[in-house]
Amino acid sequence: MQVTASAHRVHLFSPSSSPALSLPSAKHCRCRYRNAAATTVRMGLREDGPSVAVVGVTGAVGQEFLRVLSDRDFPYRNIRLLASRRSAGKRLTFEDREYTIEELRPESFEGIDIALFSAGGSISKEFGPVAVERGSIVVDNSSAFRMVPEVPLVIPEVNPGAMAHINLKGRSGKGALIANPNCSTIICLMAATPLHRHAKVVRMVVSTYQAASGAGAAAMEELLQQTHEVLDGKQPTCKIFKQQNDMDVKVTATCIRVPVMRAHAESVNLQFEKPLDEDTARRILEGAAGVTVIDDRIQSLSYALGCHPDVRMHYLHVSIETLMIILIRDETS
Repeated sequence: MQVTASAHRVHLFSPSSSPALSLPSAKHCRCRYRNAAATTVRMGLREDGPSVAVVGVTGAVGQEFLRVLSDRDFPYRNIRLLASRRSAGKRLTFEDREYTIEELRPESFEGIDIALFSAGGSISKEFGPVAVERGSIVVDNSSAFRMVPEVPLVIPEVNPGAMAHINLKGRSGKGALIANPNCSTIICLMAATPLHRHAKVVRMVVSTYQAASGAGAAAMEELLQQTHEVLDGKQPTCKIFKQQNDMDVKVTATCIRVPVMRAHAESVNLQFEKPLDEDTARRILEGAAGVTVIDDRIQSLSYALGCHPDVRMHYLHVSIETLMIILIRDETS
């Protein structure tokens, strides 16, 4: 059975439990987008919400933080937008209100309940502990704390119990650090974990094909520039993506960056300890948090893919937020 990405810590496969703190997860959207299937309560700006800071707000992920907060109407009483000195003073509109981007400083976290970090590992290592000392709950999107044993590594839909000891309400100035895995790992485990809990994964083979967005805003801008240059018959500018991948070139690496703006793709082959049939896998995934199963089978698909008509191909699409995954039963195992 194929599913999705790579794990950093075994405890991500631990049984789930109710979280003390509910936080937004990553979601790609080009504008303010309302998901009709979302189950979150619409709140947005409200006096009894937490105070929120976004660190690295001018970057690609920082902008996604804002989109997710808006899309999910995450409750907040105020929001502080933080970036480097060169971005300080710029104006940014969020939720129909205009804000001034502030320079990131230690005092930036005074009175902040939740600080969302995505400004690189070095910034997280320097300012994450500072924010915690000032009573903020830091959710760090970098690799800075992922392998630190005392810092919970959390995917809310997978192991919320890892942050059960962290409580936003009624805290007495005590902050905390929460790390999240790499985006490819999150994608993978959102689908693999519910299946693991049923049949126990004993082997996982993963290949990832990661979009330019994973390398940041500058990488996305360079990809756009390269696309224009190639279409105009010019030599592409290669400052970030120095090695060009052509579709006609065979790639043997297990992790590659592909020339698309957004949406990572992964191929994951899971071997289970116990038998797991397709119908059971579908039912499990249909009940998994944050996962939507779309059963879209085409009988002639084997012909379209150039396969022998006697080859049986089983396709099951799983949508995790805006990502589409294809699950295929491995008839060779």
